[in-house]
Amino acid sequence: MKFKTLALAAAILAATACGSDRGTVLKVYNWSDYIDESVLPEFEAWYEAKTGEKITVVYQTFDINETMLSKIEKGHEDYDVVCPSDYIIERMLNDGLILPLDFASIPDSINYIALNKSPYMLKMFREINPDIDANEYSVPYMWGTTGIIYNKAEVTPEEAGTWDIIRNPKFAGRILIKDAPRDVYGPVLIYLKQEELKSGKVSLEELMHDSSDESIAAVEAYLKQVKDGVLGWEADFGKDQMTKGRGVVSLNWSGDAVWAIEEAAEVGVDLDYIVPEEGSTVWFDGWVIPKYAKNVKAATYFIDFMCRPDIAIRNMEETGYVAANGAFEVLESQIDEEYEPVDLSYFFGPDADSIRVNPVLYPDKAVIDRCALEHDWGKDTDKLLAMWSRVKGDNANSFTYIIIIVVLVAIVIGYAASKRKKGHKHGRR
Repeated sequence: MKFKTLALAAAILAATACGSDRGTVLKVYNWSDYIDESVLPEFEAWYEAKTGEKITVVYQTFDINETMLSKIEKGHEDYDVVCPSDYIIERMLNDGLILPLDFASIPDSINYIALNKSPYMLKMFREINPDIDANEYSVPYMWGTTGIIYNKAEVTPEEAGTWDIIRNPKFAGRILIKDAPRDVYGPVLIYLKQEELKSGKVSLEELMHDSSDESIAAVEAYLKQVKDGVLGWEADFGKDQMTKGRGVVSLNWSGDAVWAIEEAAEVGVDLDYIVPEEGSTVWFDGWVIPKYAKNVKAATYFIDFMCRPDIAIRNMEETGYVAANGAFEVLESQIDEEYEPVDLSYFFGPDADSIRVNPVLYPDKAVIDRCALEHDWGKDTDKLLAMWSRVKGDNANSFTYIIIIVVLVAIVIGYAASKRKKGHKHGRR
């Protein structure tokens, strides 16, 4: 039986024993496959050793940001810690749904937040809301970029180095695009606004706030040119199709790219990942304490524990994603002489200006300099979703349905084997 099942049963007993007081229970709500669950009982022991108080973790998961947010907004759940994505953190912050963090209450000797902050993450969190420093309300957990996975036998780096590859007729019928309107809109708008960007008329940051009718119409028109060549708009099967050689181009996230590259190599398919030259978006997920939390002290200690370098490394190894942790121990764990040096001074400080790591996980500073953070659209979100619906329409052809069936069969057949492999988070956006 998995830890979370045992913990839930224990928590129910604890809650029954103490009535409505659940001061010994910590309710954590996180993405599926997004933690090494063995760290949860370790946190319970660590918390008791540091505070003298017992705690039981109730660990539950979600697959869609909006599902989590709906429960918080309605006050139907009193979760103590949740892990939303960047734009949801922004929405929760704007709507007063998260509590400020009191890390001063944690002894300096075990304050891993203060010890392991990344300057890049501090900067990005300040950009969430210019009037409220999100660093005072949230702590980054994992992060990455949006880019292109491509088959090196079929696609050159030059061809993959532009977002316009998704419109390239050479690859028609073999292009996969994330069924994630927010993560497609940003890159396409960046491509369409290249002249304005180069002339300085607009900045990347300004584009990430652009929900104007004019820009939405321009992105919609472009995507309608693209869609006839799209093999599938996919939530999670795209990287699998890339490993099998059915797709040769995939607009995707860096974390999925790492998985796809590793899996494809095992079957002789050579994949790579690139952030196009025009610019792109960065994303992250972070820990927050919701407005209706009942155990703020334990929640604060839990977030701190997740930032301990050895715990961050274990969570990286389990999920395949990159910890938003500036500890040099985390960086050292990723050094690999196979790769060319990259400049990570933006993330780890000036001593990290020439480090051999996988550039898919940790992009060079020159790449990050042309990336920007996506933002919540607030009331304009419906306009984005309506545009996305019009673009996709009834675009699924027979081959798309065949692919879906094949993938579902493969999932059933390979379920037992996949459970033994390193987990990766799916559908994060």
